[in-house]
Amino acid sequence: MSTDFRSPRLFVDAPLATGGTIDLDRNQANYLGNVLRLSAGDTVLVFNGRDGEWRAAVGGRKRPDQLTVGERTRPQQALPDLHLAFAPLKHARLDYMVQKAVEMGIAALHPVLTRFTQVSRVNTERMRANVVEAAEQCGIIALAAVAEPMALDKYLAQRDGARRLVFCDEGADTANPLTALTDLPKAGGIDVLIGPEGGFADEERAALLKQPDIVRLSLGPRILRADTAAVAALAVVQATLGDWAQP
Repeated sequence: MSTDFRSPRLFVDAPLATGGTIDLDRNQANYLGNVLRLSAGDTVLVFNGRDGEWRAAVGGRKRPDQLTVGERTRPQQALPDLHLAFAPLKHARLDYMVQKAVEMGIAALHPVLTRFTQVSRVNTERMRANVVEAAEQCGIIALAAVAEPMALDKYLAQRDGARRLVFCDEGADTANPLTALTDLPKAGGIDVLIGPEGGFADEERAALLKQPDIVRLSLGPRILRADTAAVAALAVVQATLGDWAQP
């Protein structure tokens, strides 16, 4: 099935099946009626991250207040087994990083706190809202999971050692990142780690290098801001090990 990128798309936290009805909350009703200027009889695409994508008709007399589900337009799709772990950033830049990571196909977001992390409090509900918004806009019908923040040492202790850890290290020798990742053996999932703009402490780097399946990755001769580094690293990983490289 081809993807319809022209119709408005809306995430709904409700089961989806032909003939079902969905009551819109105030924000959804405002978005459909006042932002998109839709009225009764117009259609939108809806998804819940579980049941695929469906076309639904808008209902309501004065303003949209309900959707009636019609036919399914796409079956449910799984996200690549690709996770992003990162030192949290301030609001606008964190919003950007989350949105771009979702567009790149990330399946899970893990905020990790390091010695030089600039932000200690993370609004995970805001992160989830950014995940939903990015998915709505980009035609993605599965939602990336958002983990609660944890210290880097705890994250390393609990992560699955069968997963490959791509560690973006500003201290690594400059080398072509595409070459570094090409032709690596298949891994049981990939975790990409972006550190804080102050870099990793020596003991943190030492703990990272003890992980069982690790790739120490340079992102070129210039120091990148953390949100830029996340996009660059995910692009390289997707192009070599991820679903960009698949037929």
